[in-house]
Amino acid sequence: AKKGGKMKKIALALLFCLWGVASLEAANLKVVMVIAHNGFRDEELFITKKILEEHGIKVEVASSSLTMAKGMLEGVCKPDLLLKDINIDHYAAIIFVGGVGATEYWDNPIAHKLIKEAVVKHKVVAAICIAPVTLAKAGILKGKKATVWPSEAEQLEAMGAIYTGKPVERDGLIITANGPQAVNAFADTVLRALKQIGQEGK
Repeated sequence: AKKGGKMKKIALALLFCLWGVASLEAANLKVVMVIAHNGFRDEELFITKKILEEHGIKVEVASSSLTMAKGMLEGVCKPDLLLKDINIDHYAAIIFVGGVGATEYWDNPIAHKLIKEAVVKHKVVAAICIAPVTLAKAGILKGKKATVWPSEAEQLEAMGAIYTGKPVERDGLIITANGPQAVNAFADTVLRALKQIGQEGK
């Protein structure tokens, strides 16, 4: 009887997972990931992108140039569009990838405008590693729980964020993570938020 009960639980869990994937595919969700043109963190782009795509989500990559972008670990990526050409209405989420090069968006007015617009339009806004600083400088982390690469914790706090130091933090539709070691949990948290949006849109 115990074995049968266990099998039933496994079957139910599998059905739930398959339903989750199907619901996201049916919602036809699309996200945009923003990377530094030089010095993005490879895992944060490639693993997050892979996980999202495995769940039926279309992922486009934006940067400050359309020439080949280079990661800290020598990975390369050809961006699909320029940061300035992002129309936030076309996406369910905007995700800022970290890495040493992510500082190029910290004080970028276009990035800040997109982030603010995404919040107003009830989109998922996510950032990992040092990229949460861009969210903080856009003004959306004031009074919100957030995390970041430890070296930038004071910056977040100075701009009103409630720094938790967790690997991944979610406050509403704002998701932050503290580095490449948290990438799988980060991607899973983004997925859950996208699923919530997909269900609300039905």
